[in-house]
Amino acid sequence: MVAIGIVIAVLVLIGVGFFSLYRPWQLTWGATDEEVGASMPGDEVVLGPTFNATRAVTIGARPDEVWPWIVQIGFGRAGWYSYDLLDNIGRHSAERVVPELQHIEVGDLIPLGPGENSGMRVKEFVPNASILRWDEKNQLTTWAWALNTMPDGRTRLVTRVRSRSSWDHPTSAIWLLLVELADFPMMRKCLLGIKRRAESEPSGRVSAAE
Repeated sequence: MVAIGIVIAVLVLIGVGFFSLYRPWQLTWGATDEEVGASMPGDEVVLGPTFNATRAVTIGARPDEVWPWIVQIGFGRAGWYSYDLLDNIGRHSAERVVPELQHIEVGDLIPLGPGENSGMRVKEFVPNASILRWDEKNQLTTWAWALNTMPDGRTRLVTRVRSRSSWDHPTSAIWLLLVELADFPMMRKCLLGIKRRAESEPSGRVSAAE
């Protein structure tokens, strides 16, 4: 009985730490209070989300230098710039801008993984400024990107994932569990991967002093 009590106490402590400390921190990693509170494309699509994450990173390159890396993202495309073994079945994410992946249209499918219909579709976009992808079928998840120019010419890259679980769609509950556990490390790696690649382009380097 004592051992069971200790296990329960440990689980309670882990739960309290996760929901009171870790979760709030990871849901706003890198983002300012203004960015977290600002509206983004797709906010009106998923109302009352059970998962709402806004993360950001500063990139020493102009928005038009960052944009191509976001346009070409996707499984079987340029990859996710994250942990390739986990999200791209071991294929290394692109280290260059791929010209043939730069054309984008509303309705385009961005594959999340293997499978003909496994992905999100482009709902709207403004070149070099923002792009919104969404789960068109169930309309329970949106993924928005915003590229904001800083006074010194650098870019604030902000991403927001909003998702709502629904018992009418059991798979959404599975998706919610996955994003709670895996979304942050994958997204953090993705943002830093985009930052490294965009800043490595000779034409895209912008220092804080410029």
